[in-house]
Amino acid sequence: MPATRFAVALTACVLSLSVLTPLEVNAQPLQTVYNTRLPRVIRVAIRANNNPSGKILYVQTIGFQEYCDDVLPNEWLPTWNLDALKAGAVAIKMFAWYHTLHPVTQGGLTYDVDNTTNFQQFKYKTGTPLTNKAVRDTWKIAYVPQNAEVKELNYRAGMPNNPNWPYVGSNTMSQWGSEYWCSIGKLNYRTVLNLFYPNHQVRWI
Repeated sequence: MPATRFAVALTACVLSLSVLTPLEVNAQPLQTVYNTRLPRVIRVAIRANNNPSGKILYVQTIGFQEYCDDVLPNEWLPTWNLDALKAGAVAIKMFAWYHTLHPVTQGGLTYDVDNTTNFQQFKYKTGTPLTNKAVRDTWKIAYVPQNAEVKELNYRAGMPNNPNWPYVGSNTMSQWGSEYWCSIGKLNYRTVLNLFYPNHQVRWI
């Protein structure tokens, strides 16, 4: 290669590296179950009357497990099959864990979630023996994509007494569907999680 063309090529290579290097330096690592601890507490914005559009009255800091205890019976019916409740407990925990890593500031208040269906329905001290058991039995389990990133596990009500086929494989769990598949289909909670969230897997934390 002539010296002039070599010099031009070398300059172009150096310039390309100078463009790429800042991007590499500023790249943020994935927040995974391996480099992110399960939260000890969570900040909950309390809206009046659990109204999604209500004014934020205050922000309550609560133990993370206690928060999950007080969400599960308000998102899954506490009389449902225990395995359905366990599937719900895992989804609620992963949803909340994700949001502790992505807090919101509004009106000078910083919080992770609020107490309404904007995030998850939270009512203080409403845990029941069965829902609390579901939370504790699954506490050391994370359900994550193959790269182990802490991600939301989204869910919707779906249709009562129905397998809720549109949600199967959609990465959104039907709450009624979880009850159907556990009670009628006799599936355990891990199988139900896999049914609704494909390409995810259990990781112990």
